[in-house]
Amino acid sequence: MAKIAIIGSGFSSLSSASYLAKAGHDVTIYEKNNTVGGRCRRFEQDGFIFDMGPSWYWMTEVFEQFFNHFGHKASDFYDLIRISPSYSIQFSESDKLVIPSDYEELKKLFESLEAGAGEQLDKFMADAEVKYDAGMNRFVHKPSLSVFEFANYEILKGFVKLDLFKPFSKHVRKYFKHPQILQVLEFPVLFLGATAKEIPALYSLMNFTELRGGTWYPDKGMYEVILAMEKVCLEQGAKIELNANVEEIILDKANKACSEIRVNGTNIAVDFVVAGADYEHVDQKLIPEGYRNYSQKYWDSRKLAPSALIYYMGLNKRLANVLHHNLYFDTDFNTHSEEIYTTKKWPNDPLFYICAPSQTDQTVAPEGCENLFLLIPVAPDLEDTEEQRELLFQKVMKRMEKMTNQKILDHIIFKKSYAINDFKDDYNAFKGNAYGLANTLRQTAFLKPRIQNKKLKNVYYTGQLTVPGPGIPPTIISGKVVAEHLLKSLKK
Repeated sequence: MAKIAIIGSGFSSLSSASYLAKAGHDVTIYEKNNTVGGRCRRFEQDGFIFDMGPSWYWMTEVFEQFFNHFGHKASDFYDLIRISPSYSIQFSESDKLVIPSDYEELKKLFESLEAGAGEQLDKFMADAEVKYDAGMNRFVHKPSLSVFEFANYEILKGFVKLDLFKPFSKHVRKYFKHPQILQVLEFPVLFLGATAKEIPALYSLMNFTELRGGTWYPDKGMYEVILAMEKVCLEQGAKIELNANVEEIILDKANKACSEIRVNGTNIAVDFVVAGADYEHVDQKLIPEGYRNYSQKYWDSRKLAPSALIYYMGLNKRLANVLHHNLYFDTDFNTHSEEIYTTKKWPNDPLFYICAPSQTDQTVAPEGCENLFLLIPVAPDLEDTEEQRELLFQKVMKRMEKMTNQKILDHIIFKKSYAINDFKDDYNAFKGNAYGLANTLRQTAFLKPRIQNKKLKNVYYTGQLTVPGPGIPPTIISGKVVAEHLLKSLKK
């Protein structure tokens, strides 16, 4: 039985700990904060319950696969509610698209915007399904330590179908011309770390899971998923220590291995380390120079997905003209993308997203009140000041008031901001990123940071900065991939 330390308690860490503990090993998670969950935490204030991070629940089968492995179903822990309509996109005061959850209704909506677009959507989605099958059922489950993992006929055949060398923007314009349809299909790409001109066409798989698989909500909030995974993890015999800051990985240099970790000033002997904390932080701050996987120059050359400016708000009234998920695209999409990825500055008039979970679940707000989550994608590593946060907040909220035709600012009774500095402080996030590495071709599969340390035989990495990438389902898979790879090395 090996003694395994896992740094961090996000989705990938809880996943990895569950698989390793089930295999009979002595597993302990060390979490620097006072609750489990990593970026998917929760806080309560004045009767409002706020999910701090993820708010979209897609790819339900990935969650089910995880729970099934341990003899459970997701429904053993939480009820899933399908969001209907899925979301809205507001282009102006008088121009709003409401995206239906029913696929046939979606086809009618597309057809109303562009003649023939309903039939074209079928073709686009058929292609996206092929990409989803190849990407999610074959490639993401590989450790990606070598290009030769992909060197068999079936995988190579699937690889060709992924369209890794075709830009997403070109791919989607093969099927559609209407600007609003293009924005519906391109909006998920905004969070992948590059413009639609740079992201591979592969990522139409996100459109498939969103428009075919549906958008869901775990009753009582996204943190219910973390609580469920924590229960599974503890059931397998893993232990979780909170307020436990891992300060150093201590080496047995003669054996090219980690021998101990220092937690809150105390050295603890370990046989293996799985780092589910921010990869760059572990690589550059916890491991001595000479034994790191990468140089600081390497990390600085990585292309990052966005950070985010988030506001958590409690209102003393219910809102009209608002759904659970709301996108406000009343300013130029390309300009905001350029400000994130090219000029790398605070946006002037950004697109933004509002989640109103109290539209679905009244338990997250007092009676007669509304719970709002505002998110603005921004470039990482910007100078983050309260003045800049408030400037953007006032701009977008006034736009929201105008587009929804109601007073909002005067009814805010609780407000808390969260941005780049907080991501750095709470999660040691590299440059304050919120979504990991950009999903460009040069940062895909075996070109991502490796799951195993090249110089230390017992140090591994999991989470959104390694394979398969960011997002809840990929990080759950990441935990499984690294656990399976570690277990194989133990058998050898």
